[in-house]
Amino acid sequence: MNEKMKIDIGRLEGRTFKIGRDGHIYINSPMVSQQHAEIRILNGRIHLRDLNSTNGTYLKKNNKLVHFMKGYVALQQPVILGDCEFTIQELLAIAGDFVVSDDSPTLLQFEEKVVNG
Repeated sequence: MNEKMKIDIGRLEGRTFKIGRDGHIYINSPMVSQQHAEIRILNGRIHLRDLNSTNGTYLKKNNKLVHFMKGYVALQQPVILGDCEFTIQELLAIAGDFVVSDDSPTLLQFEEKVVNG
């Protein structure tokens, strides 16, 4: 595995990362919505949620595309956002570059998000 691709899930715990043309994980494609999807790290697990994107979020399973709204995913899971394909690991590697100990904009307020989200 590439050194740059190592992910410390513990370091990302309790954080939410927006994915899109205007997000923590920037994707430069007109087929990707400004706020396309989000990744949350909850209890060491990775939760992916589509944010009502125009062109949808899809998982690649058995060489087929499956429309995906929300749920837990694995690090090596291929995901298609608009016309771009990544693994969850690749997206988290981008997000990990921005995490510092006091990076409060990505830190979840669990109680508020769980009740209202």
